[in-house]
Amino acid sequence: MPRYEYRCRTCGDTFELSRPMAESAAPATCPTGHPDTVKLLSTVAVSGVAAPSSRPAPAGGGGGCCGGGCCS
Repeated sequence: MPRYEYRCRTCGDTFELSRPMAESAAPATCPTGHPDTVKLLSTVAVSGVAAPSSRPAPAGGGGGCCGGGCCS
């Protein structure tokens, strides 16, 4: 289930809620009870190294025309 971040306009606290995408625009109440909140725009950062492929490299040098020996 997606998590959405909100900020309370009354006390300034930020909080997260897990809710279905269909309810992403529904009003959210601050954990301290304030009803005046705004949904924040979230960004996702993905970093890391891709896992190595489980498939072996093609035999014969592969790599398209220039790597396959057809450019003589």
